[in-house]
Amino acid sequence: MSVVANLAAVQIIGNLGTIGYGLAAIGPGIGVGIVWAAYISSTARQPESAGLTRTYAFLGFAVSEALALLGFVVPFILPTS
Repeated sequence: MSVVANLAAVQIIGNLGTIGYGLAAIGPGIGVGIVWAAYISSTARQPESAGLTRTYAFLGFAVSEALALLGFVVPFILPTS
Protein backbone atom coordinates (compact mmCIF):
# COMPACT_ATOMS: atom_id res chain seq x y z
CA MET A 1 0.00 0.00 0.00
CA SER A 2 2.78 2.46 0.84
CA VAL A 3 4.54 1.72 -2.48
CA VAL A 4 1.41 2.69 -4.39
CA ALA A 5 1.01 5.90 -2.37
CA ASN A 6 4.69 6.75 -2.90
CA LEU A 7 4.36 6.15 -6.66
CA ALA A 8 1.34 8.43 -6.80
CA ALA A 9 3.27 11.16 -4.95
CA VAL A 10 6.16 10.90 -7.42
CA GLN A 11 3.76 11.22 -10.35
CA ILE A 12 2.16 14.31 -8.82
CA ILE A 13 5.57 15.93 -8.22
CA GLY A 14 6.56 15.21 -11.84
CA ASN A 15 3.36 16.74 -13.14
CA LEU A 16 3.81 19.82 -10.97
CA GLY A 17 7.36 20.20 -12.29
CA THR A 18 6.04 20.22 -15.84
CA ILE A 19 3.44 22.82 -15.01
CA GLY A 20 6.07 24.87 -13.17
CA TYR A 21 8.39 24.93 -16.19
CA GLY A 22 5.51 25.92 -18.43
CA LEU A 23 4.75 28.85 -16.16
CA ALA A 24 8.45 29.72 -15.88
CA ALA A 25 8.76 29.87 -19.68
CA ILE A 26 6.28 32.75 -19.80
CA GLY A 27 8.80 35.21 -18.33
CA PRO A 28 11.57 34.69 -20.90
CA GLY A 29 8.96 34.73 -23.65
CA ILE A 30 7.77 38.15 -22.52
CA GLY A 31 11.39 39.27 -22.17
CA VAL A 32 12.24 38.29 -25.74
CA GLY A 33 9.19 40.17 -26.97
CA ILE A 34 10.20 43.29 -25.06
CA VAL A 35 13.78 43.10 -26.39
CA TRP A 36 12.70 42.90 -30.04
CA ALA A 37 9.98 45.53 -29.57
CA ALA A 38 12.60 47.92 -28.20
CA TYR A 39 14.91 47.13 -31.13
CA ILE A 40 12.18 47.78 -33.69
CA SER A 41 11.21 51.00 -31.95
CA SER A 42 14.77 52.28 -31.78
CA THR A 43 15.44 51.38 -35.41
CA ALA A 44 12.25 53.11 -36.51
CA ARG A 45 13.23 56.27 -34.62
CA GLN A 46 16.87 56.34 -35.75
CA PRO A 47 17.55 54.00 -38.70
CA GLU A 48 21.27 54.77 -38.92
CA SER A 49 21.88 53.15 -35.52
CA ALA A 50 20.37 49.81 -36.56
CA GLY A 51 23.75 48.07 -36.73
CA LEU A 52 24.76 49.08 -33.22
CA THR A 53 21.41 48.36 -31.60
CA ARG A 54 21.15 44.98 -33.37
CA THR A 55 24.13 43.78 -31.33
CA TYR A 56 22.43 44.78 -28.11
CA ALA A 57 19.18 43.16 -29.25
CA PHE A 58 20.90 39.82 -29.83
CA LEU A 59 22.65 40.12 -26.48
CA GLY A 60 19.35 40.76 -24.70
CA PHE A 61 17.74 37.90 -26.60
CA ALA A 62 20.55 35.53 -25.57
CA VAL A 63 20.25 36.48 -21.89
CA SER A 64 16.48 35.98 -21.94
CA GLU A 65 16.79 32.60 -23.62
CA ALA A 66 19.53 31.57 -21.17
CA LEU A 67 17.03 32.08 -18.36
CA ALA A 68 14.56 29.81 -20.13
CA LEU A 69 17.18 27.11 -20.63
CA LEU A 70 18.27 27.44 -17.02
CA GLY A 71 14.68 26.91 -15.91
CA PHE A 72 14.55 23.80 -18.08
CA VAL A 73 17.80 22.26 -16.81
CA VAL A 74 17.62 23.00 -13.07
CA PRO A 75 14.85 20.45 -12.32
CA PHE A 76 17.07 17.73 -13.83
CA ILE A 77 20.09 18.80 -11.78
CA LEU A 78 18.34 19.22 -8.44
CA PRO A 79 16.67 15.93 -7.51
CA THR A 80 13.35 15.93 -5.71
CA SER A 81 13.33 14.37 -2.29
